[in-house]
Amino acid sequence: MSSSNSSVNGGLSVKRIAVPESPDAGNASDFRVFHGLLVAHQRELWGNQDRSPTVAEAVHFWQGNAYEERQVFLAYRDGAVVGSGTLTLPLSENTTTAGVDVLVDSPFRRRGFGSRILGVLEQLARGRGRISFDAYCEEPIAPVLEGAALLDAKSGTGGVPVDSASTQFALHHGYSLEQVETNSTLPFPVEEEVLRVLDVEATRRAGGYSVIAWQDKCPAELVDVFARLKSLMSTEIPIAGLGWEGEEWDAVRVRQEESTWAAGGVDSVVAVARHDATGELAAYTVLTHRGALPAVIYQEDTLVAPGHRGHRLGMVVKIANLRRAKELWPDATSVMTWNANENRHMLAINIALGFKPSGFEGEWQKRLE
Repeated sequence: MSSSNSSVNGGLSVKRIAVPESPDAGNASDFRVFHGLLVAHQRELWGNQDRSPTVAEAVHFWQGNAYEERQVFLAYRDGAVVGSGTLTLPLSENTTTAGVDVLVDSPFRRRGFGSRILGVLEQLARGRGRISFDAYCEEPIAPVLEGAALLDAKSGTGGVPVDSASTQFALHHGYSLEQVETNSTLPFPVEEEVLRVLDVEATRRAGGYSVIAWQDKCPAELVDVFARLKSLMSTEIPIAGLGWEGEEWDAVRVRQEESTWAAGGVDSVVAVARHDATGELAAYTVLTHRGALPAVIYQEDTLVAPGHRGHRLGMVVKIANLRRAKELWPDATSVMTWNANENRHMLAINIALGFKPSGFEGEWQKRLE
């Protein structure tokens, strides 16, 4: 272990750990401890692990790829694991930014361990020329609904409870709240009559477009145009003041994402709307499902390209995907999604489908310059 990958701070040892080839590899024990901390935290926070990746999915994600380096750390005190940290370093775009995350196991909180872990992550990021740090914190919606005093996001829409431990930690370390996302949950399957009524209304305005769908792997004849559409996902959704650069997607990057999902046991279904006159892909939506956690479906990206808005294409592709998911994943009981609070159009579609707020995510940023 090189000195750049470990640090001793106030009796706390923070060490980078190896990400194994698979959950059953001989060197997987440390990673399993890391993943166990996350699962325990999710169960403490939500009463379930619906928002946690499986260990197989986590292994393949944290291996990183050509577009993002991903580092995993465990923190030790007197031989006991007290917490973890992660550092993500974009390699293609946003190369002056870093993503940081800190988790302290519940018996060891309020002792300054989280601050020490964060200090190690920030120092490593600075050493890689990163001058902007991003962090996220997700929590149940109940305090917001009950009227807790909120810290408003810089986006001007939404806020997080001022007195929560995560808010106080972020503020103490110089992070500002840039944006808030609403986490919403939809009981599944959706009643067909609800989908039928919404579909009739949406289809009436979607003349001249056809829906194409696939499972797991984009058809070869569509992958290049699909990649161009995915590139818009990083520039056409609200990002408040986060200042991220747009991502460049091509067929190689699409295939990389698909292979990572497949290796981690993640199934996907995609529905796209194609403009009949030009052949352009105008909209897309993605659902993912994990056989190891069969009750939950994740609503991933949904996007309508700027030149094709106003035709209810977002609703059209979402309905198509929900119907396909019912056939493929009959054991699922809910769909979960996340939307920026200022993304009123997509939130309206989700509300019409029956999504209800279940949590929120604060998106924090710290800039050194």
